[in-house]
Amino acid sequence: MTAPVRQRTRDVFFVSNSVDELGGVTSWSHQMARLFTGRGHRVHVVGITEPEVRQAIGDVPYPLTTLYDVHPPRVGPARGLRGRLDVAERRRRAARAAGMRAKAATLTGLFRAARPGAVVIVTQVWAMEWVELADTTGLTVIGMSHESFAYSRATSRFGRVRRHYRDVDRMLALTREDADRWIGQGMNNASYMPNPLPFMPDESSPRDTKTVVSVGRLTDQKGIDMLLDTWAEVAPRHPDWTLRVHGSGEDGELLRARCTALGLDGSVDWAGRTDDVPGALRRGSVFVLSSRGEGFPLALMEAMASGLPCAAFDCAPGVREIVRDGEDGLLAAVGNTGELARRLDTLMSDKALRDAMGEAARTNIQRFTTEEIVRRWEGLFAFLER
Repeated sequence: MTAPVRQRTRDVFFVSNSVDELGGVTSWSHQMARLFTGRGHRVHVVGITEPEVRQAIGDVPYPLTTLYDVHPPRVGPARGLRGRLDVAERRRRAARAAGMRAKAATLTGLFRAARPGAVVIVTQVWAMEWVELADTTGLTVIGMSHESFAYSRATSRFGRVRRHYRDVDRMLALTREDADRWIGQGMNNASYMPNPLPFMPDESSPRDTKTVVSVGRLTDQKGIDMLLDTWAEVAPRHPDWTLRVHGSGEDGELLRARCTALGLDGSVDWAGRTDDVPGALRRGSVFVLSSRGEGFPLALMEAMASGLPCAAFDCAPGVREIVRDGEDGLLAAVGNTGELARRLDTLMSDKALRDAMGEAARTNIQRFTTEEIVRRWEGLFAFLER
């Protein structure tokens, strides 16, 4: 009888902007860190600085390290002769560079203590600026972009991904489509790795409440302003339905004012942040995602695992990778609030359709189980070590 092959255990470092900032990257990092720890790997999660807004991560079975007690000095590009000669700016730059070298030396110390075959996973490109100053000799370094190519291209991160990830062992996007686009930009080390399903409830939502659920930060990216415009079209046709918005963020006050101006206060429930996402989803019958840009949205996966049919803006390859349009959810062109309103109206008007799509969503989303995604990560580790 052939003995089972024992999976090699490794030291795995996750390096992010912060170990506990609010957002999907933090949730993903700790989910993967727990999964790898459970498989016998020795995991260490490292953050560059303290966040402005924290996320509760609970007790973790691995060490956490934060390099800076306060945010490193912020500097802008030196534009023109005046910028290059600005004494105060030059001092800030020198202080920042010296601090970066010192903190990179801390990273080097952590990396040198690792066993052969160790892997460094850099989840955000800003953090890579410190990792590339550290000594990573003998380690596999993987850089990740947790947003779509198109959304990244509209930000300063686009140039930084090309600059700071060009020499890593593998640059990972979230979908094949985005990986191909990065390859088209000369990133020949690009590949892709989808996010794992965050959880799989034992039972579906009963879908017995007249509630549409949104879960996400109250920021421009999540498009809650567009969701309110959408709801202004839907609500008059469904006066017995409620839009429940879970989340907090910098745009909260402005969004509530917009809600009032649109006359929606009676049908919109601002539920705030929740630490019980499964419970929040179970109390809904339809999920809506109104983002301007996404990577591989965890909230969408969580909703489908809970058996909710989804109406979503087709704002990224990850969205159409998750949702099979017309089978387990309905997609609308990004920014087209009228189309998204029609998609919601279709789901809200037909209980049998909601139930059929909700159960299809729950079945289909299981192609992203943690077991499958961890298996793919282990295969990547082994491949890059050859």
